[in-house]
Amino acid sequence: MSRQVFLYDPPDRFVAGTVGLPGRRTFFLQAAAGPRVTSVALEKTQVAALAERMDELLDEVVRRSGGIAAVPAVTPTEISDTRPLETPVEEEFRVGTMALAWDGEEQRMIVEAQALVELDAESEEDLAEAEERLLQDEENGPPMLRVRLTGAQARAFAKRALDVVNAGRPPCPLCSLPLDPEGHVCPRQNGYRRGA
Repeated sequence: MSRQVFLYDPPDRFVAGTVGLPGRRTFFLQAAAGPRVTSVALEKTQVAALAERMDELLDEVVRRSGGIAAVPAVTPTEISDTRPLETPVEEEFRVGTMALAWDGEEQRMIVEAQALVELDAESEEDLAEAEERLLQDEENGPPMLRVRLTGAQARAFAKRALDVVNAGRPPCPLCSLPLDPEGHVCPRQNGYRRGA
């Protein structure tokens, strides 16, 4: 069976979003073009890391080009996307590995999200070697979502993704861990429960 690649070049929409209540949210990347929609699940930390790294890469592209790259410094308001995820949200796979690259020739950000795969290995070296072979296997590798974005689309994605991550539970003022509506066992209070 050949590798399944969900390619969006370009997408009509590429966003990060959630399903569920704060504290129990499931995070998704969702790409859409016409009637075709692909949703992949991932961890909150992966969404945050992707958005932060994307902004850093875009800033580096602007710096190296001397400001002539087609990358806005901030998200253009006309492409800001605050709509919810397209429903029904059907998970294609859970993301394990992500990659970012800038195609200078086409002036596009390339985002790749590959499915989580469990590997058996005897040692760390065997595991690293097995991971590398799997990721490089274009024919039989894990399913992948590949999206090519303009600089403006990439900025809009990063801003929304960070907004989604930060829209969860408020942090405890003492330890910065998320507060639960039922209360919070704060390590800074020696395990005493704090009200929300």
